[in-house]
Amino acid sequence: MEKLRTVRGVHDLLPNDLHKHKKVIEAGLNVSSKFRYSEIEIPIFEFSEVFKKPLGKSSDIVTKENYIFKDRSDDELMLRPEGTSGVVRAFLNAGLVQDIPQRFSYFGPMFRYERPQKGRLRQFKQFGVECIGISNSMADIEVIFLGYEFLKKLNLTDKITLKINSLGDADSRLTYRKVLINYLNDYKFKLSNDSVKRLSENPLRILDSKNEIDQKILINAPNVLDYLNEASKERFANVCEGLNVLKINYEIDKNLVRGLDYYCHTAFEFITDQLGAQGTVLAGGRYDGLSKMLGGVDVAGVGWAAGIERLALMVQSEYIDNPDIVLMAQTEVYNHLLLPIMNELVNEDFKVEIIYTGNMSKKFKRANKINASYAILLGEEEVAKKVIKLKNLSLGSEQLIDLNQGIKILKKILHN
Repeated sequence: MEKLRTVRGVHDLLPNDLHKHKKVIEAGLNVSSKFRYSEIEIPIFEFSEVFKKPLGKSSDIVTKENYIFKDRSDDELMLRPEGTSGVVRAFLNAGLVQDIPQRFSYFGPMFRYERPQKGRLRQFKQFGVECIGISNSMADIEVIFLGYEFLKKLNLTDKITLKINSLGDADSRLTYRKVLINYLNDYKFKLSNDSVKRLSENPLRILDSKNEIDQKILINAPNVLDYLNEASKERFANVCEGLNVLKINYEIDKNLVRGLDYYCHTAFEFITDQLGAQGTVLAGGRYDGLSKMLGGVDVAGVGWAAGIERLALMVQSEYIDNPDIVLMAQTEVYNHLLLPIMNELVNEDFKVEIIYTGNMSKKFKRANKINASYAILLGEEEVAKKVIKLKNLSLGSEQLIDLNQGIKILKKILHN
């Protein structure tokens, strides 16, 4: 039989990797809770319409990166490619429109059929936050500030750069769209195939192209900031001023757009040069109008999502799972007597492992391999005297002692 393996683009998470993922998630939950963002959980799959309309027909996610299937009721479902649409759908379903603002945090797997590479998988995890119901630019500053504090909690601020831009309101984007199309039409036969297609459907997304030829063409492209109306200019200036007040460094990137069609006004990315091509570790922006696309009333929103795998690659945290104490019996006859001792120690919050098999030499080798600090030994003498032998594995010293007394000694040493 052929050896079983994982599907391309998905990974197992063994203890060391999972440890780093948990570090990222814990940091996200810790910081977001301080900003009063409440954790929620949304389904891994939804009716496909939850994503299809908001993401836009020209989005790569909808055109070629989706995981769509039909269930037994012939309903078309999609594995979620991102979290924002599901969070807003949950907000609407719960009838929270009358109780705004709402602030949410979430994490979990997302799914996109992409070409796998370092930091980019077909099943990947994100941590995200959404602030729903505040149209004021202060909310934009708040979520960027939260993202910065999250990265600071992970000790990554010296490895990232914040880039920001404004896409403006609907009127500004319409004006800029016409100017951009006129500029790009002169290069129509040099653009990549994807960009030629986007030229008629969503030309702003060409600004996000990773194609080298497209990027050269875009160097002299019109600057979206030059076509913002006064209200949009003032709004973006307020966001920049807020970041200045917070002393958060940033760069304005005129070609920065978010890849999804529901974004407007502020767009931002925290990027790094530590991960090769997959440099974006946290990105987001404002999505006023998304709730209306999903059939609800028009409610403002802004948020971001961070790639947990990418951040985990940068986190400096070693997985350590050494036991405090190992339990060993001289013969297997006494193994069952180790169980109540284990119970006592676990209830006192010690990390414990019983070494069941092998002679005493092999058991000590196992104890050294897993870097145990102490060993409790049971043999004929200890059982007869109703005591334990407590051995310091670093010093080699040992003593016969009552279990309760031994626990007191261990708590004093290991819990300080």
